[in-house]
Amino acid sequence: MTVDFTVRLRFSDDSRAAATHTNLSAVRLDGRVLWIAGDETATVERLLADSPERPSEFGDEARFRLGDLVRLPGADADEEADVEGLARSGHFLWAVGSHSLRRKQIRDRHDGPRALRRLARVEGQDNRQILVRLPVADVGGVPTPVREMVVDGVTHRAAALSGRDDLRRLLRDDEHLAPFLPIPGKDNGLDIEGIAVHGDRVYLGLRGPVLRGWAFVLELRPYVTADDPARLRLHRFEDGRPYRKHVLDLHGLGVRDLCPDGDDLLVLAGPTMALDGPVRVHRWHGACRTEMPAVVRGELITRELELTFGEGDDHAEGLSMFGDDRILVVYDSPAAARLTADGAVLADVLKLPRR
Repeated sequence: MTVDFTVRLRFSDDSRAAATHTNLSAVRLDGRVLWIAGDETATVERLLADSPERPSEFGDEARFRLGDLVRLPGADADEEADVEGLARSGHFLWAVGSHSLRRKQIRDRHDGPRALRRLARVEGQDNRQILVRLPVADVGGVPTPVREMVVDGVTHRAAALSGRDDLRRLLRDDEHLAPFLPIPGKDNGLDIEGIAVHGDRVYLGLRGPVLRGWAFVLELRPYVTADDPARLRLHRFEDGRPYRKHVLDLHGLGVRDLCPDGDDLLVLAGPTMALDGPVRVHRWHGACRTEMPAVVRGELITRELELTFGEGDDHAEGLSMFGDDRILVVYDSPAAARLTADGAVLADVLKLPRR
């Protein structure tokens, strides 16, 4: 991997106190705005570029609580939503939670039976089970998520997938994915870690499960109705299911993020288990033109970049297009060298190979 240059991400005191800057999990560039999220809060952050041409820093952060915009499934609106993917398309900003269960970790202070009891504990959090679509309005010249806005006489409201269309509920009878619903994400259980939106198509990339080396991407076609505009519903595909499955040959890796590039999808791939690497960027050619479940291998998917990773740190978690031929990559658990003395964190900009 050759880094073209780095950009500084400067967060507010509140975000640094919540460790958002060291738990980055999702990113999407939107003109002079950088939408970003961490996996330990129920917020989305907006950073502004210092230059419209070639930014060297994004700052002047604004935080948006998801619970202020949509009804979250958890009793506590501030409970961690584990936002793992962001997408920007048309009038909307999209966010998806991991939908995963988690297993308790053994800490340094735990030993013997207590450590084993912790390792046996598996729990879920309701706010992780979210797919939300937020209208983005111009407020003071800056794109801003809002609960409601009117465009050309059409009212758009913040909406969420919930109720009988909850993804975990929809997958209960799936022949590939249902057996992995009770398994924690870091144990190769269900774990959504990327989202891409192209037209009316929403693609969700699964970090896990990976089956015999094949990674999964789910395709959805959400919509709303006039009588219930705050609820996302799902169109049915030819087989009657409200989702379509694609399997990708990522050489045993899972999907860590997705990003559209024209009709292609860039796929950030990394381990499904608690490993540091390898980490790669693949290109799924013509993904957004696919009209049937795809087995994505051979010439359909090419390896574009090999990313570096640390030992226990520098885990690439999010990518976004950065101009026409570059990508921006952000890292969870950034290495010490990425943390600047004045409180910023460094993200990488890399040039894509010529097509």
